[in-house]
Amino acid sequence: MKTLAISSVSALLTAGALSATAQAQQPMSIQPYIGGDAMFWELNPDGGPTAESTGLRLRGGVQFNDYFAVEGHLGTGGSDTNRGVEFELDHVVGAYAKGILPLGDQFRLYGLAGVSEMKGSFTVGPFEGSERETDFSYGAGAEFDLTSNLAVGADYMRYLDQDDNTFDAASVGLTYRF
Repeated sequence: MKTLAISSVSALLTAGALSATAQAQQPMSIQPYIGGDAMFWELNPDGGPTAESTGLRLRGGVQFNDYFAVEGHLGTGGSDTNRGVEFELDHVVGAYAKGILPLGDQFRLYGLAGVSEMKGSFTVGPFEGSERETDFSYGAGAEFDLTSNLAVGADYMRYLDQDDNTFDAASVGLTYRF
């Protein structure tokens, strides 16, 4: 897993270096964007029951050129009860560097690397509590332009990867570029 994280960071740094070269050859075109997604998440606590559900995720970012952007995520919603333990996602929030690989005029692949915070609440019988974790996050996705300003996309993120918990999400949604 650490190898995948190191590979993701290396790929993003390479994309950033390549974007600097490409930027010297083309005019700077800063483009803000927003997006909304259905987020299908899964929490795997070490020694505890797995929780999975569907929530919503909002994204916003700024694309600096064809190869690099910065992006923020805010996701919430969904709960699951498994083996007497109920878990509810309060929020997942994060900031990421986004390396982009255009494959033609309308399709692109991308990788994300950054930091996320996840907060959830749990109930076991009469006992209630909450947990907040912050960790390095990474993921990958693809996007296809429907029009010049609207795209459909999907990605998979590992928001949390610690000894005692992993929190992953697969998301599908729309992006609007201004």
